[in-house]
Order: sequence, then structure tokens, then C-alpha cells
Amino acid sequence: MSIPAELKYTQDHEWVRVEGDVVVVGVTDFAQGELGDVVFVEIETEGETLEKGETFGTVEAVKTVSDLFMPVGGEVIEFNEALADDPELVNKDAYGEGWMIKIKMTDVAQLDELMDAEAYKAMIEA
Repeated sequence: MSIPAELKYTQDHEWVRVEGDVVVVGVTDFAQGELGDVVFVEIETEGETLEKGETFGTVEAVKTVSDLFMPVGGEVIEFNEALADDPELVNKDAYGEGWMIKIKMTDVAQLDELMDAEAYKAMIEA
């Protein structure tokens, strides 16, 4: 299981990669493994401004559907369109081509509330 050190993590198993005032968001390798084969990713919040913790979409696997939560507040500026045709990218490359959305942050300080790789690893091993 991979937990890249350069990323930030949420208790809901989303990862965050910071690119200036924009963050790229996806689900962790641990989460995709727990979900199993991802068959559909639904994100209809592109262009909307949401608060931290609000639902931005859902990911559907063979056995379950899980909500996806905003790791920080901001405007959802982009959805990874590749997931519409190939949702399995979440399983194949959770931290790369399986990214889900990009958010233009409204409060950069919210990043400080996220976990680093060490804290995330401790949480999932607890």
C-alpha cells in the first residue's frame, strides 16, 4: 500500500496534492483497496463552491457506493473527465491518473488541518 509523503490526507481517505492555490484531490490507495473494483465516479459539483466536509461526489464500486468529501473549502474547478470512461483508473493509479477533482481553495490555512503521511498511516493501522 502506497502513502506518498508529499501529499496531505483526510480522515475520510482523500488525498490532497497542493499546486499553488489549487489542490488536486483523489481517494487513497487504502480507500480504493477497501472499495474494490470502482465501476463509476459521479461528480456533478464542477463550478460549485463548497465548504470543507461537504460532499462533492460519489464513487461506486461493485459492492458499495461511498460519498466523497471536500478536504478544503473552495470552488471545484475541474473534474477528471477520464474517469467517466475509465473509472478503474482509481484502482490502477490512485495518486496519478485516478485523481478526481481540482479545487481553487478559499482558505489555504485549512491545509494545516489535514494529516501528513505518517499520521494517515497511523490512523489506518490503528
